[in-house]
Amino acid sequence: MKLNGVHTRSIMRTADGKGARILDQRTLPWETTWVELRDVATAERAIREMWTRGAPLIGATAAYGLALALAADPSDAGLAAGHALLLAARPTAVNLRWALDDVAAHIRPLPVSDRAAAAFSRADQITDDDDAMSRAIGRHGLAIVRKLHDQNPGRALNILTHCNAGWLATVDYGTATAPIYMAHDAGIPVHVWVDETRPRNQGALLTAFELASHGVPHTVVVDNAGGHLMMNGQVDMVIVGTDRVAANGDVCNKIGTYLKALAAHDNGVPFYVALPSTTFDAQTPTGRDVPIEERSADEVTHVTGDGGAIRITQSSAANPAFDVTPARLVTGYITEKGVSATI
Repeated sequence: MKLNGVHTRSIMRTADGKGARILDQRTLPWETTWVELRDVATAERAIREMWTRGAPLIGATAAYGLALALAADPSDAGLAAGHALLLAARPTAVNLRWALDDVAAHIRPLPVSDRAAAAFSRADQITDDDDAMSRAIGRHGLAIVRKLHDQNPGRALNILTHCNAGWLATVDYGTATAPIYMAHDAGIPVHVWVDETRPRNQGALLTAFELASHGVPHTVVVDNAGGHLMMNGQVDMVIVGTDRVAANGDVCNKIGTYLKALAAHDNGVPFYVALPSTTFDAQTPTGRDVPIEERSADEVTHVTGDGGAIRITQSSAANPAFDVTPARLVTGYITEKGVSATI
């Protein structure tokens, strides 16, 4: 996608090939800061403290993190320690575990001397594959956008999305945003309602930043406005990403997604979930079995903006980072393989 008019991926190898380079999403949209990951401890911190975020991008970052661990200690013990450290960074997004297991499986049979280079190569392949999956998701989702626009060709198609499931959450294009970008580039008029997505405001800060950088018309709204907009016919479709889809199709995504799905169901608005197949977790039977990350209360009690953090309440706070949308509320799942009513 475009950053300052230049095609840019959200993660890439450093110039010397010995690390990974990521955007520090904590400073966006106010500052564009690139950070180099040179050791596994920094990669773990980047994931845990949300310098980088989004299920597919967490997976790619973890893959490079494990390569960094093996560069320091390519033994079985080094592999196990790096894997355990990174896996504990965040509990909900399944791509983290998937990427670590994938890299480990590829390098475990190799001689110790070959492991680090092979791990970096595998991490490169994971990022390339994620890019390709996002593009395929975009093409399949574009068909849905085109069909809905054809029903009301005289106006822009209004799409509501929640949190950030764009190129800042993946390697490129995004999941939920990929069909939006492709529709915009194809000349289909779209307008995006961007949920602010409290408490970290990933919609207002990140999705809006992305859409503005690519020239997509959009409007930021408070999280609780979605139901009102749907009731008044101002939303044609909802499309969200996900951090994990359970075996029964339940969708775990950023807190507040469930309420959007309920409102969409009540108002007859199609509710789509976009995901790469790596985010499907056949090992977790239902959404009730997904570990829900409880993040720091400071994210609720404070708001961070261009001037820093401001405390907004004296009370204590709870901060569950995700909720579960039952499969019965999902119109369809958009993956790199196509669109399906079931997962």
